[in-house]
Amino acid sequence: MNTETPKLTSLAHGGGCGCKIAPGVLSELLADLPSMAPFKDLLVGTETADDAAVYRLNDEQALIATTDFFMPVVDDPYDFGCIAATNALSDVYAMGGSPILALAIVGMPVNVLPAAVIREVLRGGRDVCQAAGIPVAGGHSIDSVEPIYGLVALGLAHPEHIKRNADAKAGDVLILGKPIGVGIYSAALKKGLLDTHGYSAMLKSTTLLNRAGSDLAKLSGVHALTDVTGFGLLGHAHEMARAANVDIEIQTTQVPLLPQVLELAQSGHITGASKRNWSSYGDSIDGLVHEDPLWRDLLTDPQTSGGLLVACDPSAVKTVLACFEQHGSQPAVIGQVKSGSGRVWVN
Repeated sequence: MNTETPKLTSLAHGGGCGCKIAPGVLSELLADLPSMAPFKDLLVGTETADDAAVYRLNDEQALIATTDFFMPVVDDPYDFGCIAATNALSDVYAMGGSPILALAIVGMPVNVLPAAVIREVLRGGRDVCQAAGIPVAGGHSIDSVEPIYGLVALGLAHPEHIKRNADAKAGDVLILGKPIGVGIYSAALKKGLLDTHGYSAMLKSTTLLNRAGSDLAKLSGVHALTDVTGFGLLGHAHEMARAANVDIEIQTTQVPLLPQVLELAQSGHITGASKRNWSSYGDSIDGLVHEDPLWRDLLTDPQTSGGLLVACDPSAVKTVLACFEQHGSQPAVIGQVKSGSGRVWVN
């Protein structure tokens, strides 16, 4: 009898933020839900597809609440826990808040995976939360066919420091906090074609907390924040453009890529989620991506625990870049915001 522990990624039909329901399908599912307008203290709800809900507690405090979980994007259980927890906390930072508490979301095939493996997933999540200065104070677990892990994350911010994706302004500069390419890495990993250098780069990026968001939110020149995850850079830029009723222009030559990603993409290591992303919002994208399938795949690549996307006044660019760098990120100016009607232009 074969008692070898299966690879985590072999137990899941998808992995990381590539598991997300495609944006077009999600919009259809949410289409008939009633507005949350009667709740006057709900500062951010579902209307603009923002990163987290925000509820005003008083004049000095707003509660940020989010949940994020997915199936394994890597096979190492500890690394999986670290990546999933980092990704979940990112939504709090993307709203401009500081995490205060987390609850674990755990679904595991308990008759397939040894208890020691599941404990390593939980340990990874706990260690990331400890690094963020917060406890994992509880949670919920189920016996599921596929392994699932993530967090409910709660945070606090001053109501005036909440940064929505809907507040980008024409004339703003667009800055990305991390290079892209995690989905392409994961596709190569599943085929056994991601080398140790690529895996190390993937892990470094996906476990880097987006702490900069808490500091960026306090800068007067920062107008809008979001994080780039499962819908890809184009998808989340489109959400920002649509929510703020502006156009966003992205310069491909300025978009940072993780090491080896260009070569891996050229070799065909593309996720199915990339194709679903393009099908969902491609009609709202103009320019190069309609002629260049490679850049279309790169810019729709689903990011797991991706970087923050910032729209800021040109006078704040140096300060924003310095803030990112102080927190260990590798930011890049990738475009600008223009007057428009919710489209994204790729040059």
